[in-house]
Amino acid sequence: MSASSYDVLIIGSGPGGYIAAVRCGQLGLKTAIIEKYPTLGGTCLNVGCIPSKAVLESTELYHKATAQFAEHGIAADNLRADLPRMMERKDKVVSKVCDGVVYLMKKNKVDILHGVASFEDATTVRVVPTDGGNGEEQRLTARNIIIATGSKPSTLPFITLDKERVITSTEALALRELPKHLIIVGGGVIGLELGSVYARLGSKVSVVEYTDAIIPSMDRTLGKELLRSLKKQGLEFYLSHKVTAVAREGETVKLTATPAAGGADLQLEGDYCLVSVGRRPYTDGLNLAAARVEVDEKGRVKVNDELQTNVPGIWALGDVVRGAMLAHKASDEGVFVAERIAGQKPHVNYLLIPNVVYTWPEVAGVGYTEEQLKEQGLAYKSGSFPFSASGRALAGADTEGLVKVLTAADTDEILGVHMIGARIADIVAEAVAVMSFRGAAEDVALMSHAHPTYAEAFKEACLNASGLGALNM
Repeated sequence: MSASSYDVLIIGSGPGGYIAAVRCGQLGLKTAIIEKYPTLGGTCLNVGCIPSKAVLESTELYHKATAQFAEHGIAADNLRADLPRMMERKDKVVSKVCDGVVYLMKKNKVDILHGVASFEDATTVRVVPTDGGNGEEQRLTARNIIIATGSKPSTLPFITLDKERVITSTEALALRELPKHLIIVGGGVIGLELGSVYARLGSKVSVVEYTDAIIPSMDRTLGKELLRSLKKQGLEFYLSHKVTAVAREGETVKLTATPAAGGADLQLEGDYCLVSVGRRPYTDGLNLAAARVEVDEKGRVKVNDELQTNVPGIWALGDVVRGAMLAHKASDEGVFVAERIAGQKPHVNYLLIPNVVYTWPEVAGVGYTEEQLKEQGLAYKSGSFPFSASGRALAGADTEGLVKVLTAADTDEILGVHMIGARIADIVAEAVAVMSFRGAAEDVALMSHAHPTYAEAFKEACLNASGLGALNM
C-alpha cells in the first residue's frame, strides 16, 4: 500500500469538489481529488445538470419546430424525433465537459485518484481502486480534507426502484425508447424538467404532487404561471395527492394516490414511473465514525458557518451539507473552503444564490419570495411586467411569463426577483449582481438596457415597483 501526503485532499469531484480543487491549486496548495466513478464531474456533469440541459435543448428545438415554425412562415413537414440520436448527442456533450474537468485538474497540478475513499482517522484516508483491482490501494494523509460527496436520488419507503420501469432521473436521462405514459412522482424541478422532455416528444406525462403547488419552494406566482404553461403543453397534474403505492407488473407501472380533499383514490397506469421526490446526502462508505465526524438527523454532515465539521481540518460542502442542493451553491462553497484553508476571508451570501428551472418557459428566482416577506412581516412593494408587452418577446413568439420585483417599502432596495419566461436562466444574473450591491429598483430603472431584449422586462418591472409606468415594449 502506497502512501502520500497533501495539503488538501478532496473526496468527490462534482461542482463543489472540482471547483475547490481548482482554487486550491491556484493558491499553491498540494491537492488531490478522489472520485469513485471513471469520470470526473459528479452527478451534475454526468447524470444531472449537463445531460438534462442537453436533452432539454434538443426537445425544445423539436417542440418549436412542430408548434411554432408555421407561425414564423417556416414549413417543416414530416418531422420526427430520434430519441437514441438525441441521447448520443447528450453523451458527447457530457464527455466533452468531463474531459474539461480533467484538463483543469492537470492545469492546476491536482492529482486525480479513482477509487472508493474511507476515513481511517481524522487525517488519513484509504483509497481502494475501482478499476477491477488492477490499481494499488493507497493511504493518503492531509492537513485538510474536504468532503464533497454530493447526493443521491431519494425515494419513498414503499417504492422499489428497479431502475428499469420505476426509475430515477439517472435512468430517465438514458432511455432509448419513448415512454407511452410517463408517471412522475413529485412536482419539483427535476420532475418538471424531465416531464417537459418527454411531453415534447409525444409521451403522455402525469405529475402527482403531494402539495397544492408545483415548484412549491419558489415564489407562488411562478408555480401558478408554470402550471398554466405546462398544461398547455399537454402535461396533466394531480396536486394535493399523497402517493400510497407504486407497483410494477411486467411492462406496466401502477400508481395509487389519495387526494387531500377526500374521495376516491387516484389510479394511474403507465409504462414508466419517474420517482422525483428530492435527493439525500450521500456519505455511504466514508466511515465518518473513524474520523468522528458528526451528521445530523437527515444524514447531512454537520458544519459551522465556515463549513468546518466538528473535527479540525475536516470540511464539507455542497449537497452533503445543509442548504439548497444546487451545483452553483456547491461551487461557491468550493471556492469559499479553498480560500479559508489558504487563510483568506471569503464570503457566500446564501440569500443571493438563484434557483432556476429549465423548462420552457424558464423559471428563476433569487432573494426573498413574497410569501417569506409576508411571513416575516416586512413592508414591501411589488412591481411586475408581462412578456406579452415585450417587443422582443413578441418578435420571438415567446410571450408567456412575467418578471416580478419585490422591494423594501421604505428604501426601494430590491429584496427579491422572480421571473418566468424566455431566457430567464441568464437574465436572473443581472438581478443577482444588482442585489449583491444592495441596489434599488430605481437603480435598475436608470440603467440603459439594449432594445429590444428580453432583459428589458426586468427594467420595466423595476420601474413598476418604483411607482413609475412602463416606458417600452
